[in-house]
Amino acid sequence: MSYPVVARPRPYLVRVKAGRMYFWCRCGRSANQPFCDGSHRGTGFEPLRYVAGPQDEDLLFCGCKDTRSAPFCDGAHNNLPGGSPLDDPLSPANRAIPTVERRGPRALLNSGYVFSPGVATMLTEGALRYCYLVTAQMGATHQTQVLLELPAGQTSPVMSLDGCELILFVAAGSGMIEISGRDFPVAGTDGVYVRPGEAIRLKSHADALRVFALGSPGAELHWPAEMPLSFDSTYAQRVVSVDPAQRVAMGSRYFQLLVDKRIGSRVITQFIGHVPCSKAAPHRHLYEEAIIVLRGEGYMWTEDRKARVAAGDVVFLPSRQLHSLEATSADGIDVVGVICPGDNPSINYYD
Repeated sequence: MSYPVVARPRPYLVRVKAGRMYFWCRCGRSANQPFCDGSHRGTGFEPLRYVAGPQDEDLLFCGCKDTRSAPFCDGAHNNLPGGSPLDDPLSPANRAIPTVERRGPRALLNSGYVFSPGVATMLTEGALRYCYLVTAQMGATHQTQVLLELPAGQTSPVMSLDGCELILFVAAGSGMIEISGRDFPVAGTDGVYVRPGEAIRLKSHADALRVFALGSPGAELHWPAEMPLSFDSTYAQRVVSVDPAQRVAMGSRYFQLLVDKRIGSRVITQFIGHVPCSKAAPHRHLYEEAIIVLRGEGYMWTEDRKARVAAGDVVFLPSRQLHSLEATSADGIDVVGVICPGDNPSINYYD
C-alpha cells in the first residue's frame, strides 16, 4: 500500500480531553475515524500519537490523510474530489431563505453581519476620516476593524491600537505608512503588518488613501501626541504585495496569503482571494473572519438568512457561524479576508 485511503474529503471535528493520548489514523482504513482501530496492519502505515494540551478543546483532525500538518487538517482536502462542494442557490430550501435588509449600515445575519461603510457615519481626527466596522460591541471576540480614509496630499495624526497586533489593507490610493519612525511606500492591494506597541501615521500622495485596519485583541483607536520610535527591527519586512505566483487553489477558488506568520503575525492572518460565479456549500470555521468585498456582487448566506454584498462591503462572521458566500457577478467576487486567531484560511468543516 503506497498511499493512504481517503477516509473522507473533509476534516473531523473532535472535542479532545486535556492530557489524553490519541492515535490518529494514517492509513485511512480505520472504521473509528479519525483514530486508529488497528486496520493499518500490513499496510506499512503506523498511527500518529497525539497528546492533548492542558485543557479540553475542539480540534479538526485530517480525514483525507494528505495533510502536511498531521494529525490536523491543513486544507488539502479542498483539492480532492468532493472536497470543495458547491450548493444550489435555487434549490427549494434556499429559495425559502429571505434576504435581510440593512438597519443603518448593517444587515444582520444569524450571527455576524454585512456592513456597508458607504452609508455609515464617519468620525474625524485631523484630516483623517474613520469608522468602526467590527468591535466587541458588534459581537467580535478577537478583533477590532476600522476603515481609515485620508484625502490626497494629507498626513494623518499618529494612531495606535494599544497592545494589538495590527494588519492593514490598502484598498485604494498610494502613499507612505510610517510605523514607529520607519516609512514604507504602499499602494492598492498591499498588506501591512504592525507589531504590538508600535504606532502608525498615513501619508497620501496624489490620490486619497483608503485603508482597512484590523487589530487583535480588540481595542479602540488611540491618538498619541508624538510618534513613538519603537520600531521592532527584528521584523524588518512589513509590506506584502499581491503576487499571482503565490496563489493557492481551493477547488475553483484561490487565495494568496498576504500578512501571516512568515513576517511575524502570530494571531492574525490576512489573505486576498477570488470566488468564481457560484455558491459554496455551507461550512464553518473555528476562527473569526472578516471579509472585505473588493469587486463583484453576491450574497452572504447563514442558516436562515442571506444579505446582499457588493464592492466596499465588509462581512463579519463569528467563530463556528454556518455560512456560504455566493458570487452572482459573471466574473465572480474578489475579496480580502482576515482570520483570527488562525493561520490557514483553507481550513473549514461541515459537521
